[in-house]
Amino acid sequence: MNYYIYRRKAKAFFTGLLFWICRVFPLRPDRIVMWTLEGKGGYTDSPKYIAEELLKRNRERKRNYEIVWLTNVSGQAFPDAIKVVKDSLWNRAYYLSTAVFWVGNTRTGYGTRKRTGTTYLQTWHSIAGIKPIGEQRGNRLPEMARIVSRADSLLIDYVLAGNEWSCRTYRSGLLYDGLILRTGTPRCDILFWGKEEIRKQCREKYGLAADTCIVLYAPTFRGGSQSGRRSVSAEVGTMDFGRLIHALVAKFGGSWHVLLRLHPQVADQAEAIMQGEQNDRVVNVSRYPDMNELLAASDMLITDYSSSIFESMLMKQPGFLYAEDIREYVQDRGKLMFCLEDMPFPVAYDMDGLERRIADFDRVSYEKMLERFMDRLGVFEDGQASNRVVDFMEERMLHTARGVSSIGGRYEG
Repeated sequence: MNYYIYRRKAKAFFTGLLFWICRVFPLRPDRIVMWTLEGKGGYTDSPKYIAEELLKRNRERKRNYEIVWLTNVSGQAFPDAIKVVKDSLWNRAYYLSTAVFWVGNTRTGYGTRKRTGTTYLQTWHSIAGIKPIGEQRGNRLPEMARIVSRADSLLIDYVLAGNEWSCRTYRSGLLYDGLILRTGTPRCDILFWGKEEIRKQCREKYGLAADTCIVLYAPTFRGGSQSGRRSVSAEVGTMDFGRLIHALVAKFGGSWHVLLRLHPQVADQAEAIMQGEQNDRVVNVSRYPDMNELLAASDMLITDYSSSIFESMLMKQPGFLYAEDIREYVQDRGKLMFCLEDMPFPVAYDMDGLERRIADFDRVSYEKMLERFMDRLGVFEDGQASNRVVDFMEERMLHTARGVSSIGGRYEG
């Protein structure tokens, strides 16, 4: 065993002791603890939409759910009814040890312990994936990542899914062999309702005219996968925003702006990128917490290997893949889950290719390809996932309070 893994395991042992100590505190029957991006995320993703439904039931059905949100992000707005807590080791141990439900979109910290009477609901942070995760990466999965993933998966009680493809691939991707809930994905609900209001709010927030067309450029992060110590980076590569805007105007007309949204783990780097950008039609939205609100507000998405393309797909929104570093990315990450050319999204490997793909875009044929692809994935998203998940949580909490270990479940599989 190398020294790094030994040190991580020793730290996890002492972390676990703290969780055991916190079992002296009783379970709180209405306490629900949430987090995003391992505490590095704010009020966003599927936990946000589950929280919104819980708060709605507090108001309308006189429920008394206490929602605790673990985060190290400062300056983000949360509803007053949510208790925002610093994601420190002591706080994690206390609040997770006293909650009846955990709801997260990424792993718990290595060393976390879960007591009887607590249910862990893993929402994950994508509905499907181009890039491989977990054992899908083969020998490119670091041993420490394998250990951490397996430890967390043994704690999970249920994983949410919005399509049959994910129901199958979560087994290897999350190193998980437990129950999957076919409820749909709460973070996608907004893509089915409220889009017009979100479009209006987004344009007002960034000082854009109401009829402005928006292309969202959202590349994923890079690097650091082999060392065991995670180090990520981001860059826009050879993307020429001036040429992109010119191509969009030539093809579709109208006035176009680019919203640049880097992955939350590398959002800090967006400022440096923007310093060298001379085009005033490029807006940095990397600090905007909710990616799916940005998708709902946009007219088009351009990404590389991000799972956001599958969520854009649900709206039949034009989506393009700009994969200029595909060889290096596959070498680092592992074989992609799909051949890019076999998906319905036009693929470009340089700016010349992207301009051609935009010029040749045909919406009618594109939407037909999307429908076939969604059938292939077995998509069952319908905008009602948050309601289903909270229904399930309420049933689960009721049966747990009665001492029943399993409720069967309408959505289990």
